[in-house]
Amino acid sequence: MLEAESSASTHDAVVVGAGFAGLYALQRLRNLGLSTVVLERGDDIGGTWFWNRYPGARCDVESLQYSYSFSDELQQEWSWSERFASQGEILRYINYVADRFDLRRDITLNTSVVRAHYDDASAMWDIASADGRVYRARYVVFATGCLSVPVEPEINGLDAFQGRILRTSTWPKEGVDFAGKRVAIIGTGSSGIQCTPVIAEQADHLFVLQRTPNYSVPGRNQPMDPDFESDWKKNYREHRLAALATRSNNLFNAGTVPGRQVSFEEREREFERRWQVGGLGFVYAYPDMTSDPEVNKHATDFVHRKIAEKVKKPEVAARLVPSEYPIGGRRLCVDNGYYETFNRDNVTLIDLRTEPLLGMTRDGFRTAGGEHVIDMLVLATGFDAFTGALSRIDVRGRNGLSLNDKWADGPDTYLGICVSGFPNLFMITGPGSPSVLSNVVLAIEMHVNWIADCVAHARARQARVIEANTDAEVEWVDKVAALAQGTLISKTKSWYTGANVAGKTSKYFLYMGGTPAYMRELQQAGPDNDCPGLSIA
Repeated sequence: MLEAESSASTHDAVVVGAGFAGLYALQRLRNLGLSTVVLERGDDIGGTWFWNRYPGARCDVESLQYSYSFSDELQQEWSWSERFASQGEILRYINYVADRFDLRRDITLNTSVVRAHYDDASAMWDIASADGRVYRARYVVFATGCLSVPVEPEINGLDAFQGRILRTSTWPKEGVDFAGKRVAIIGTGSSGIQCTPVIAEQADHLFVLQRTPNYSVPGRNQPMDPDFESDWKKNYREHRLAALATRSNNLFNAGTVPGRQVSFEEREREFERRWQVGGLGFVYAYPDMTSDPEVNKHATDFVHRKIAEKVKKPEVAARLVPSEYPIGGRRLCVDNGYYETFNRDNVTLIDLRTEPLLGMTRDGFRTAGGEHVIDMLVLATGFDAFTGALSRIDVRGRNGLSLNDKWADGPDTYLGICVSGFPNLFMITGPGSPSVLSNVVLAIEMHVNWIADCVAHARARQARVIEANTDAEVEWVDKVAALAQGTLISKTKSWYTGANVAGKTSKYFLYMGGTPAYMRELQQAGPDNDCPGLSIA
């Protein structure tokens, strides 16, 4: 035990994290009659959408889909202002949900969890925060997010730089004024691609330091059409069911006819149509778009041509074109004027593959091509995905088994929710689940519902312990690996495979069988079938 039992605050369940996942976990567990507390390290709720306040931040899933589905009243009464909601609007939505369902009274802010130890004798978890507070609970639910721990880049001389250093993942609440400033940004993933055009409009000069170019498609964001929203709300249930039948739990108007079966000219027209519509629907034009080499090459070449059309200087366009992997190998980005930004006179692209970054200096940065004076450095360098948050908490299960030790060769889980040797511990959208390959809000609901149903099942049996069986866990890990074999994601270095974090074991972190297949797995593993992969005692 961490502290004397009498000094601990005792609950049925402790949820770690107050983003989309933590709020819904609180709602479901509280409705089961469980005394539940949510511990949140930030000074307000919102998770990802609280921390990532950088300029230009917005969702790449359409607003009407990137939202809770558990309450039709909520779906009907909330109105979105844009096709793709901004960070600010999503945060307002999350706060509205918290108030509407009276969730704040069970949320403790400014509480960073540092330890979670399982006590075999009592079958309880002892959870400690950085400020010394201790909580005891039968169940602990980690709603810590897939992308919540930023990667600190290894840049020589970073401490020597006398200017201001900003991180997209912990952007100042008061905002930043770039007027008259010389700015450099490192990172051209989704965060970098979103904030680059906005910073360029304000700064005196912007240097974009590109490590690896990414594919990005236009978002075509626009104000919400009231008639479209009204029609959608009239058929919300049908839309949600239709989304569940897709691999991504998103309605992207996915094509059903393989691209290999149609002519080059027809594919070209369809790519152009989807490019003009905007959004992630581009990669759903054909079901074989990321598996058939001919179709994938056509899509890849199409985007290469589009980049060349947008960027006036051929030598700059050539540096912006990804050459190390085809479209679909990494997360596709959605932008609002990213490529066009490089036509501005006050923007300089520095390709670190050919002009390496040597380090920071007192007044700026130095590359193989020389030194550049800047006032501000923006780090948009990504996250320690899937396992980053849990790896920074001292989690110990049966007989003091450390989760970090168990995961030394990569995260082994059952369904991406449970871990053998760690009773009554649950993860939401954990490694080994579809998580970021699906609509994350709906993936969260799926996990929370399964967890709540299993807890209710165990309580009905007056059981103290729910734990993943070792055999079921091994079988699941093997299934996740088998599904990943041969996919573009498995062949490409990215945060999907942990390649962006030095020393991180490469592992298949994602279930790639699609939402319908995963739903069947959850159904077969759930209370209706007496939870065959779990020990309940």
